[in-house]
Order: sequence, then structure tokens, then C-alpha cells
Amino acid sequence: MVDLQSQYAKIKDVVDPSIQEVMESAAFINGPKVHQFQKNLEDYLGVKHVIPCANGTDALQIAMMGLGLKPGDEVITADFTFAATVEVIALLQLTPVLVDVDPVSFNIDVEAIKKAITPKTKAIVPVHLFGLAADMDAIMEIAKEHDLYVIEDNAQGIGANYLHNDGTKTKTGAIGHVASTSFFPSKNLGCYGDGGAIFTNDDDLAHIIRGIVNHGMYERYHHDVVGVNSRLDSIQAAVLDAKLPHLDSYNEARRHAARKYTEAFKNHPKIITPSGRTSCNGICETCDCHVFHQYTLNLKDVDRDALVKHLQENNIPCGVYYPIPLHKQKAYEDERYNQEDFKVTNALVTSVISLPMHTELDDEQIEFIIEKVLNFVNEN
Repeated sequence: MVDLQSQYAKIKDVVDPSIQEVMESAAFINGPKVHQFQKNLEDYLGVKHVIPCANGTDALQIAMMGLGLKPGDEVITADFTFAATVEVIALLQLTPVLVDVDPVSFNIDVEAIKKAITPKTKAIVPVHLFGLAADMDAIMEIAKEHDLYVIEDNAQGIGANYLHNDGTKTKTGAIGHVASTSFFPSKNLGCYGDGGAIFTNDDDLAHIIRGIVNHGMYERYHHDVVGVNSRLDSIQAAVLDAKLPHLDSYNEARRHAARKYTEAFKNHPKIITPSGRTSCNGICETCDCHVFHQYTLNLKDVDRDALVKHLQENNIPCGVYYPIPLHKQKAYEDERYNQEDFKVTNALVTSVISLPMHTELDDEQIEFIIEKVLNFVNEN
């Protein structure tokens, strides 16, 4: 699904010396490369504070710890996403409240959020799924009305711009009270191992989080808050800092591939293509609300699993994100949940398929993928 070797070949002249510099300095933990990347990412996102950490799951957990959420507090998030989002809620003994998603964007349904709020609700976690910004204006309005925190899960959306109702734009991850991201190698901005970060514009919250990521210390051997050991190592920071200047071009390459796919599939009665804002559907020349971490089709009257097999037989990788709703996962089943409240998610898990999407896709590869998809759909 990704071609990291070809991507590396194009930037190795920058990456290799950066890694060598870390090796020679032996500043492997919290070294100058980490601080340099942190500052450059703050500038790119337009956010006051970036706090690097060990991975995206830790980033989510640390964000919740920093907000002081307590066991039993309810946290609302989407049912249709990767398990890490709900995993950390459960790990902190908070109460996950899963809600359905919008059938067009696949992002958390705003009306479902409103219905799920109780006196115990303390936070909302919108996921910018597959690289498309969630409806943040509406979510922030709900949060303000009910005095809730908003924690953006930006693991799939780094570099996306959110178009506000007033016409201004903000990078995803810089809108909520706090945000998290992952630098897993396959992400739009990925390192060569594990890595993550927390973003916030709140000075006090940033201070708390900086202690949490380092065993609760602000001064060595003085543990002021309960913390964890979660730090981005200097080698990974060097890789990320080398990649960061390319992030916009990486995302544009993804949008180029997405436009090719969408143009080929958009009028097919059995294929629903990904959608962005209604003004541009995520495919116009200037649209930047979607960074296409995944390009996900929603199939109608097509045997999805048979299509997966067909593509694999033609050496085309594909993915099903996600095959089982979180509310049906053994770890997160709860008698509170009513299947009628998850109609969209329950349908999507049987009909979605993600096609290859990465920065190195060329037009010949894209045309081959399109041909094999259409051949199968038209013949079945």
C-alpha cells in the first residue's frame, strides 16, 4: 500500500547525513534534532506547542492525561476508526462512548455526538479519518455549549487544511484544545520506526504534557505529576525533519492520484468515491481539506471480498479499513449499544475498500489499478 523505499531513494541525500549527525553526536534522546523538528513542525502547523513522544497511541493517552480526565468520565468518539482511539480511553478507565459516522465523509456524525452527551461527558475525540478533516466548526460549537474538551486524532490527517465557515483555514491538529498524531512509517509524514506528537495552543496544558512524557519530571528526579516514558528519539526526529519540507508535495501527489481514481470511478453506479467538503468533493485542483492517507471506495452491490481477492491475484495491494466496528470488538462490547445507532458503520465495514495510495504512485500504475477494479465491477 506504500512505497517507502522509492520515497527514501529521493531524499536519502538529506536523510543519511542527518542520521549520521545524530550518530556522531550520540545525542540519541531529546537531542538537538528533536528540538529542531519540534520547532519546524510548530511553524508548519501554526500551533504554539508541539510535544514529541514515542508513538501516536501514547500521544492520545498523554493528551487525555494532560486534561486531567478521571475514571468514569465519558469520552465520545467514532465507531468507525482504528482501535487506538478507543483503546487509550479504556486504558485510563474512562468510559468510551462510540457513535456512528457520516455516510459521506466517514467522519464522526455531529448529530450523533449531540445525542450521546450526558452529564458525565467530558471530551469529544474527532478522528480526521483517511485524511479528511472532520466537521470541526460544529464540533467546537458543541464543545463550547457543553463545556467539553476536544481532542483531535490527527494520525491520518497531518497537513490537511480545515476550511472554516468564515472562509479561513486552519491546519488539522491546531483547532481543538489538544491534538495527537502518529509518525508511523506509512503515515503521510512518517519516520523509520515509531513516533508521535501532541499539539496544543494552551501554554499551561503544554507544560503539563511536557512533564508527563518524561516520567512527570520538569527537574531531574523531581516527579511533579504522574507520567510515562514516551519520547521521540533523535534519529526519528532527524528523519521527520528531513521529510517535513516535502509534506505538502507528498500530499499533493496523493491528491493527484485521488483525482485520477475519482475521475475514473465517479459516474459508476456501483462505486461511491471519497468526498471532501460539498463545495469541492475533495478532488478539485485547489482542494486541500483531504490529504488522502487512504483512498477508500464505498461499493454498492459488489462482492467486496471477491474484489480484494481479484486485486491480490493481479499483485495490487488493497486494504479494508475497517472490517469490524469498534462496538462489536470483544474488548469494547457494551450492553449500552444499540445496533440501530450504528447503521452507517455496520454497512461500511462490509462495503469499503482502500486502493493503493502513496507519494510514488505513477499514472501507469494508477491506470492499471483502475482497469482491474472496473473490469471486476463491470463483470460481476
